[in-house]
Amino acid sequence: MNGNIHSIETFGTVDGPGIRYVVFTQGCLLRCQFCHNADTWEIGTGKQMSVSDIIDDLKSYLPFIESSGGGITVSGGEPLLQIPFLIELFKECKKLGIHTTIDSSGGCFSHAEQFQTNLKELLQYTDLVLLDLKHIDRKKHIKLTGMANEHILEFAHFLSDQQVPIWVRHVLVPTVTNDLKDLEKLGEFIGTLSNVQKVEVLPYHELGVYKWEALGMEYPLKDVKPPSDEEVEVAYKLLTAKL
Repeated sequence: MNGNIHSIETFGTVDGPGIRYVVFTQGCLLRCQFCHNADTWEIGTGKQMSVSDIIDDLKSYLPFIESSGGGITVSGGEPLLQIPFLIELFKECKKLGIHTTIDSSGGCFSHAEQFQTNLKELLQYTDLVLLDLKHIDRKKHIKLTGMANEHILEFAHFLSDQQVPIWVRHVLVPTVTNDLKDLEKLGEFIGTLSNVQKVEVLPYHELGVYKWEALGMEYPLKDVKPPSDEEVEVAYKLLTAKL
């Protein structure tokens, strides 16, 4: 079983607990204005890697991963575009006792029978989902990502119903995702979920600007600056108010 892989980070420390072996998959349906991995958008490209390729490489880092309480995180792009590959990968990880995490926006969530069947099988081998909630307002979500958010919110409730542990992540972008009323509404939504272990407010940064320029694309947030520590603190309080 092969996957389309963009890159691998062997000592990730921000994508789940402990030291993580982070696999960045290729392909995404969203077009987030703040994306710092715009080179992962194109579907069907990237490096072809087999499950055994990844497992063999991961094994060499197991002492560091295990001693830190870490594991493997599959990010992207959007990992759920390649569910059959993830199932086989996570099955092998579980044979080795490795903690498994998916970092997803839920952008490809579907009620289609095959997708549901595959997703439910995958979640049997998944210990944690990092759920990226971009915006609670539908129109603002479309402007920010190019896609509506109803199915993404449904995905959040699906994970809650399945009792899959999640860390909710929200990128705080001044003038875009930091409206206090929007944050309050998002906090109310998060409060309806029964599986939230943690909420992370990720301050917007400008590290992806050079990638957009290298790809010959105009960066849409070039005049936006990162939020202050105080803004991040206010957002965190609003997002966790109902937990």
